[in-house]
Amino acid sequence: VGNRDDSNLYINMKLKAAAEIGISANHIKLPNTATEADVLKCIASLNADPAVHGFIVQLPLDSDKPINTEKITNAVAPEKDVDGLSSINAGKLSRGDLGDCFIPCTPKGCMELIRQTGVQVAGKRAVVIGRSKIVGAPMHDLLLWNNATVTTCHSKTSTLAEEVGKADILVVAAGRAEMVKGEWIKPGAIVIDCGINHVPDSTKASGKRVVGDVAYTSAKEKASFITPVPGGVGPMTVAMLMQSTVESAQRFLEKFQPGKWTIQYNQLTLKMPVPSDIEISQSCMPKPIDQVAKEVGLFPDEVELYGQTKAKVQLSVLNRLKNQPDGKYVVVTGITPTPLGEGKSTTTVGLVQALGAHLHQNVFACVRQPSQGPTFGIKGGAAGGGYCQVVPMEEFNLHLTGDIHAITAANNLVAAAIDARIFHELTQSDQALYNRLVPSVSGVRKFSDIQIRRLQKLGINKTDPMALTKEEVNSFVRLDIDPGTITWQRVLDTNDRFLRKITIGQSPTEKGFTRTAQFDITVSSEIMAVLALADGLDDMKKRFGRMVVASSKKGQPVTADDLGVTGALAVLMKDAVKPNLMQTLEGTPVFVHAGPFANIAHGNSSVLADKIALKLVGKDGFVVTEAGFGADIGMEKFFNIKCRYSGLRPHVVVLVATVRALKMHGGGPAVTAGVPLPKEYTEENLQLVAKGCSNLNKQIQNARMFGVPVVVAVNAFKTDTKAELALVVQHAKEAGAFDAVECTHWAEGGKGALALARAVQRASQAPSNFRFLYNVELPVIDKIRLIAQQVYGARDIELLPEAQEKVAMYTKQGFGNLPICMAKTHLSLSHDPEQKGAPTGFVLPIRDIRASVGAGFLYPLVGTMSTMPGLPTRPCFYDIDLDPVSGGVNGLF
Repeated sequence: VGNRDDSNLYINMKLKAAAEIGISANHIKLPNTATEADVLKCIASLNADPAVHGFIVQLPLDSDKPINTEKITNAVAPEKDVDGLSSINAGKLSRGDLGDCFIPCTPKGCMELIRQTGVQVAGKRAVVIGRSKIVGAPMHDLLLWNNATVTTCHSKTSTLAEEVGKADILVVAAGRAEMVKGEWIKPGAIVIDCGINHVPDSTKASGKRVVGDVAYTSAKEKASFITPVPGGVGPMTVAMLMQSTVESAQRFLEKFQPGKWTIQYNQLTLKMPVPSDIEISQSCMPKPIDQVAKEVGLFPDEVELYGQTKAKVQLSVLNRLKNQPDGKYVVVTGITPTPLGEGKSTTTVGLVQALGAHLHQNVFACVRQPSQGPTFGIKGGAAGGGYCQVVPMEEFNLHLTGDIHAITAANNLVAAAIDARIFHELTQSDQALYNRLVPSVSGVRKFSDIQIRRLQKLGINKTDPMALTKEEVNSFVRLDIDPGTITWQRVLDTNDRFLRKITIGQSPTEKGFTRTAQFDITVSSEIMAVLALADGLDDMKKRFGRMVVASSKKGQPVTADDLGVTGALAVLMKDAVKPNLMQTLEGTPVFVHAGPFANIAHGNSSVLADKIALKLVGKDGFVVTEAGFGADIGMEKFFNIKCRYSGLRPHVVVLVATVRALKMHGGGPAVTAGVPLPKEYTEENLQLVAKGCSNLNKQIQNARMFGVPVVVAVNAFKTDTKAELALVVQHAKEAGAFDAVECTHWAEGGKGALALARAVQRASQAPSNFRFLYNVELPVIDKIRLIAQQVYGARDIELLPEAQEKVAMYTKQGFGNLPICMAKTHLSLSHDPEQKGAPTGFVLPIRDIRASVGAGFLYPLVGTMSTMPGLPTRPCFYDIDLDPVSGGVNGLF
């Protein structure tokens, strides 16, 4: 801190010594205006950086602000305190733990000089003059633990000459020029002079010379060994600093295997019968989330804590780790599910718990944040289940860090801007609009950056607001939105059936400008899809600007940039773009980020979370992410949309299957949420299972179509028989799966997914020849047809008139080369949720096509698919409340 000449001199000596022996040394300079908080922040960053093996704080701290030196030196991590000045290192030295501490460099150098004399320290009488924390006190301890008999003298010692005369070894660090006289010294003594003092000397150009604390000329006549000043202890101090740094690096390498995390895993206490999910979650004591962050190699300044159990991670970590190789990329998907779900989230968590807590691999789970609609519906939460959960599950399932609320606010800001723009354009002249859009401030008009982009889009290359012609003003101020083409809806993250179709503008202040509109569910917003596919804040902002909200009456696309809201959206979403860090029941790390639905959006967690996780786990680690619903939906979009934009290539597909779902596909009775299962599902029926394996076979083929090895995870329920489970495993292997294993992770945690984890490890070593299903340059209809025929098994597609019009419009507007995101039922490979198994020969009806240009895809609406909130099937009665004692959540999700 500051710019003291003497400090700079000492630092340069240390930098030079480091360079001579090959230590990478850096000088961090803080100004003399630095505060104590500034210094502590810098120290915290160095403490957390595994690339730094040691650092020192050069004293004194030359700052204009008051700084507590003791607080600063104690802030240095003991394992990096190569100066040995922290209280922890001093305490270890004082009690004799010499192999587990760093010794201050000057005493350490003195001790090395004494050893170089060849004189045995043990049994000798030693006198130390001075009791400073830097030299005197640690020198006393060091001599003592080397078995000398030690006396410490200081300014209050009345018999100093007498004590000096008894010393076989004399170490002087009093800071007083030539205070120890030669005649005091015992003949043959070893004398170590640590003093640096300046005394007047008219023969010197500077008018002074450097002397030690010992009268050197007379003392050298009596001592057997004596250190000169300068040139004695000083160079040794620097050498010992280098030695301590090397020792620190050696200790680090012994403790930390390169690329291998040191993690504290939580031990599960399994109970039978398995308690409810929330009981299990609340019985677990999660690690502090800053501990999880440290375990996986995140620095303190890369983590923003949201309480004790969740945190956001700065995107800057990607730049820090840009040269780190990626780990293995695993996607978990499933067969076509029942309405109850088949346990993909549970399997994802079970797999990472097995890989991490049991096989000790670096592993991250990357999952979506759940919507409040299903959470407060029959489906419930999405944190996994049983002994495979993200915890705390109530935090996971509710607000988390507010990302979905941010999306709701951002989405509805766009919606409000659309209607406000239409209203003002209908009620104001061109000049009145211009005056409001480009107001005069203190007599000066100025275009904002976003307005300059609007002008450039219109071909108007002017920057002076006074230079526009009337025609140019008209083009600039009028978006001329056709209300019938508005595709941007308001959103709410609740299943509210009465908002599925509404009339807006009924207030008298809107002067009769009403229109029919609707509320969609928040997770269907294009802003959610943008969040999930963006690879950084700048990319997210650009995608926001490209979002098409309507068309003009001339058929031109109207974007968020045209509305002038891009910057505002970025501000609202600047925190939401950072992935959320949580943990599993067994203490393995989890990123929870973004939550687009898989039937009406692309159904995958964020690209950013996956990229950061892949860097953190390193080349031998694993990142396990989940694709929503069945392989025909979430997995297909994971490959064709997410991987296309991210540039990431998967190594393994884990396909989750259940006996229950296969029985349904084999012709079993309907499975309905909230209704007890018919006996066909609770009694052994090999025939139903075998027939239903047609769906399993098709989904295995779908995964292999993309050139990636498939491991089938048979998620076992307590009603499944061994024969049924064995039959599924057999069918999966015959259908071309790399392997198929039975899993009991719901009841046993990671232990129950060990066979799956080992199969995934083996599969990750197998060749993966990943390829996309289609080239985006193909016509829109051809891309849709390829998905329908290759993935769903359709004979052909049928575009209804509205869909045909949209194909022509989007192609004309330049959006025809975007990937396709099919909005289709998840309950069947076809468009009809009642068709189970692996239907073929059907014609897939495309009712409409919409564009998420910012996110980067077109989404055809198949059959009766809707983006509106789900329809509650019964009155609400929530069995959930706050605990009157703890204030925690009681009840069920």
